[in-house]
Amino acid sequence: MKQIVKKDIAFISISILMILAACQGEAGDNNSEEDNAAADISEIVGIEPGSGTMTIAEETVEAYDLDLDLLPSTEPAMITELQTALENEEPIVVTLWQPHWMFSEYDLKFLKDPQGTLGESENIHTMVRQGLEEEHPSAYKLLDNFYWEVPDMNEVMAKFGQNEDVEPREAAEEWIADNRDKVDAWTEGIDTVENETIELAYVNWDTELSSTNVVALVLEELGYTVELTPLDMGIAFESLSVGEVDGMLIAWLPVGAASYAEQYKDEIVDLGPSLEGAQQGFVVPEYMDIDSIEDLPTK
Repeated sequence: MKQIVKKDIAFISISILMILAACQGEAGDNNSEEDNAAADISEIVGIEPGSGTMTIAEETVEAYDLDLDLLPSTEPAMITELQTALENEEPIVVTLWQPHWMFSEYDLKFLKDPQGTLGESENIHTMVRQGLEEEHPSAYKLLDNFYWEVPDMNEVMAKFGQNEDVEPREAAEEWIADNRDKVDAWTEGIDTVENETIELAYVNWDTELSSTNVVALVLEELGYTVELTPLDMGIAFESLSVGEVDGMLIAWLPVGAASYAEQYKDEIVDLGPSLEGAQQGFVVPEYMDIDSIEDLPTK
């Protein structure tokens, strides 16, 4: 009889321990979920201050009355923070765009934007200075003809964005070699030149590094010496408007670069989209249990 009691007590003790362990496991799971919850977010990691992306991001924070700090940064710094968060499965919100090699490397998602403050689909426009068509007609024609798709840009970005040993120019060279038919279509009927120089401005983003290096190499095939000048978005527009640079492939419209495009529209030449179907917005890892900007903390 005593043995039965002892067995019963032992069984009850083990049962209690199992229940406690299960509760702790559930608590751990809940804590893990909380670690990835929007409630733990206190900031949105942005890019260069003054860019169109940051402007609409600021407007979005205000429109949704978000209780979050929008931190200006640079694309490389923002990417580093995002990668660190992904490696540790931590919650994070960043301003990001597509095309971008991060989407092919990691499981990311755009947060839905019910109010539409971040805009819909974007196009990347090529713009040149006034007088370029008359002074450098071959360069003008090439820049006007240049058009590619989102997968094309992603292919170039993936080659150098994920490998520090590969330069954007090398990635562009490889893409050109693999897509000779597209390049030949851009240059068809264009005369080659001698002893002429073209200067292209670009923003130090992977998207713009991709397109600018591809175009620079094709211009070199036509005989041009090409100078590439990194500038902030606003300074690039201003430099183009006064003829200090010849062209750029960096204007995200109708939203990203809208303020600059409006300010300088009478002083530059817009050649239209070189890429269509781009997107920008607030991006989070797939493991975060939120789907909309409305799920973020509010004041």
